[in-house]
Amino acid sequence: MTTTLLRTLTALTIGLALAGPAAAAETTTAAATAAAPAEVTLDGVTVKLREGTRLVVTVNRTQGHHARVTLWRLKDGRWEKRLRAHDGRIGYNGLVRPRKRVQGSGTTPLGTFRLPWAFGMHRQQAGWDPSYRKVRRGDYWVLDNQSDHYNRYRNKKQGGFRWWLDPSAPNASERLKDYPKQYEWAVVTSFNNRQVKHRGGAIFLHVNGSGATAGCVSAPRWWIKKLMYRLDQRRKPLIAIGR
Repeated sequence: MTTTLLRTLTALTIGLALAGPAAAAETTTAAATAAAPAEVTLDGVTVKLREGTRLVVTVNRTQGHHARVTLWRLKDGRWEKRLRAHDGRIGYNGLVRPRKRVQGSGTTPLGTFRLPWAFGMHRQQAGWDPSYRKVRRGDYWVLDNQSDHYNRYRNKKQGGFRWWLDPSAPNASERLKDYPKQYEWAVVTSFNNRQVKHRGGAIFLHVNGSGATAGCVSAPRWWIKKLMYRLDQRRKPLIAIGR
C-alpha cells in the first residue's frame, strides 16, 4: 500500500469518526421529522395532530355564528365520522386568529387545541373519563387579569382572584353555577393555556344556549351528552376550529 493511499484511508476513517455524532444527530432529526404529527383535513377543517391522537372534534363555520360540529375517531388508519350536529354555535363576533383574540370580544379562536378534561353539573358517571370534575358551589373560571390564576378553574375559598366583581366588570370571572344549561357538560380547551393576560379564556365545548356563544363552541345537548361517553384522554382528543 502506498503512503498516499494509506494517508487517504486514515483521513477518511478519522473524518467518519468525527462525523459520527453529527451524522447520528441528522439521522435522529430526520427520524423525528418523519415521526412528527401530521396535518389532516376533516370536513374541510385543518387538524394539526398530536402524537397519539385518535379522537378529533371539527368545527366548520357554516354561516354567521352557526357551525357544523363533527366527532371523528381514528380506526385502522382511517378517520371515521362518529357524531355530527349541524346546529353548533360559535362566538357572536365570529372567528379570529388566537394571538389576535381579546378578552370580551365575543370571538372564537381558530386552530387546533387539546381537550384535556371536562366538567359539569352532574356527578361522575360510569363510562366518563376520570378527568371529569363536578361543579361545586363557589367554583369559578378566573378571568381576572390581575390574578396569577388567570384562565384557570378555582374556588372562591381558595382566593387569589376578585370573585366578587360584578359580572359586567371587565375583570369579572365566570361563576360556573350561573350557567346550568350551557355547562351541564363542558369540555375544556387548551386555548391560552399559557395565561396571556387580556387574551381571554374559558373557551369550552359545551351545550347550546339560546344563541351565539361569547367565544366558546357549543353543540346540541344530545351531541355533548354522547361525547361524554366517548371522550377518553388515552386517545389524546383535539378540537379543530376552522372556516
